[in-house]
Amino acid sequence: MKIVFMGTPQAAVPSLERCISDGHQIVAVYTQPDRPSGRGNKITFSPVKECAITNGLPVIQPVKVRTPEALAEFRSHDADVAVVVAYGRILPETFLNAFPLGAINVHFSLLPKYRGAAPVNWAIANGETETGVTTMQMDAGLDTGAILLQTAIEIGSDETAIELMTALSQVGADLLSETLRSAGSIEPREQDHSQATLAPIMNKDDGRIDWTRNSREVFDRIRAFQPFPTSFTFLGDAKLTIWKAELGPQTREAPGTITAARGDELIVACGGKSSISVREIQAEGKRRVAVRDFLNGAKLKVGEVLT
Repeated sequence: MKIVFMGTPQAAVPSLERCISDGHQIVAVYTQPDRPSGRGNKITFSPVKECAITNGLPVIQPVKVRTPEALAEFRSHDADVAVVVAYGRILPETFLNAFPLGAINVHFSLLPKYRGAAPVNWAIANGETETGVTTMQMDAGLDTGAILLQTAIEIGSDETAIELMTALSQVGADLLSETLRSAGSIEPREQDHSQATLAPIMNKDDGRIDWTRNSREVFDRIRAFQPFPTSFTFLGDAKLTIWKAELGPQTREAPGTITAARGDELIVACGGKSSISVREIQAEGKRRVAVRDFLNGAKLKVGEVLT
């Protein structure tokens, strides 16, 4: 099958690799333009571009897709289907209808739940115990197209978004392989739009910890908001990022109050008379460390309040 592959982050790489190993002809790989990254603002390639170059595939990185020139170039590939995995742009309907089999999307949720840019993060943040992958026939809406195939997996009780995304990317590659192998014989199934929920792109403010939430909600958000926006709080003007935590004991202290700060125990009160025990933490400008190492150098006191 002749495929135009469209994707950008590491999560899309297993799907591209599977298309290659399954023997499909990848006539073009579309990915986001190169961008500066890191402290030195060094120009870096997307993981999908790196994979494409390694495999000798042609790479196209349009700055804009909503132009007649971009559409003409897209159609010129004369592919059977476009495969879209976390490309990072909303495609115009003319792109979606350019090829005989249209455009197939790999989406990392069980649609119609968690439509949008951050389904993995919001599934964890909302305390879900199950999620999955959907292959979908794309239409002009936001993840509203007909469902082709789905696979469900459990979310581990302490699994982070990074860990879950790694697992889902492999599941997605398997599901895409099956979808392409069965192309033409799968009966698309319309989504139940009344059951739709959204997973909007996250912003920095989402990461600020609201200590009035109960400990389970705080814990789930710490797991969910990785690698961005992270979960952070303030002691005075000092920013602290919490990377790993556990559920703590019950407490009567006000939310945000430090109830223990010694050895390998840093316990913070949450809403509902609950608390969390911080396991890994990072002071601004410092590296991420175990809480024992942090407390050896920091002067936190029981009774101080995080905000």
